[in-house]
Amino acid sequence: MKKMVVNTLACIALSAMSFFLASASDPSPLQDFCVAVNDTKTTVFVNGKVCKDPKVATADDFFFSGLRVPGNTSNKVGSMVTPANVAQIPGLNTLGISLARVDYAPYGLNPPHTHPRATEILTVLEGTLYVGFVTSNPDNRLICKVLYKGDVFIFPEGLIHFQLNVGKTKAVAIAALSSQNPGVITIANAVFGSKPAISADVLTKAFQVDKNVVDYLQSQF
Repeated sequence: MKKMVVNTLACIALSAMSFFLASASDPSPLQDFCVAVNDTKTTVFVNGKVCKDPKVATADDFFFSGLRVPGNTSNKVGSMVTPANVAQIPGLNTLGISLARVDYAPYGLNPPHTHPRATEILTVLEGTLYVGFVTSNPDNRLICKVLYKGDVFIFPEGLIHFQLNVGKTKAVAIAALSSQNPGVITIANAVFGSKPAISADVLTKAFQVDKNVVDYLQSQF
């Protein structure tokens, strides 16, 4: 019996250690990068913002009225994203969640993009959207669906995704994201509109196109 108890305790200790090692990790960053410095005069606060004394917090710290206003879709892609993250709602700091309203003109597109720090759940409030995401290498499989009013779709963290209004009328959706600062990388803007520009030698080989095509695409951004 004593030996059995000792073995049981040993198993519990090993399980606890395994759980600790498996769950121990650095917190996910809330910015693109954080360069280490020794000079404290050039440092900034990361992974959140400096907190207000809770005693002086007000309702306005947890409030934002911007999502009631339709976004201006008079642009090249015919869509507008209105974010509601920690930049607009200070009370979201450390809470790990945010929202965005997306407005689409008829046949408007929220172009292929990715959120490096968040999974997204999209709910269609109005209109009909063709949506999808692409899985990671090597499969690069497109998972897509047409959504109608009230439908919900998930875009996993970090995967390229898009939404296209396939209706003849405007569309509206609300996106919930699992970060107070999810970030967004629009693929075309990043690749063809970077500052400074990515070398044409890189892009011609990567996309297997002529330099004139690359020059044209870079001129659009």
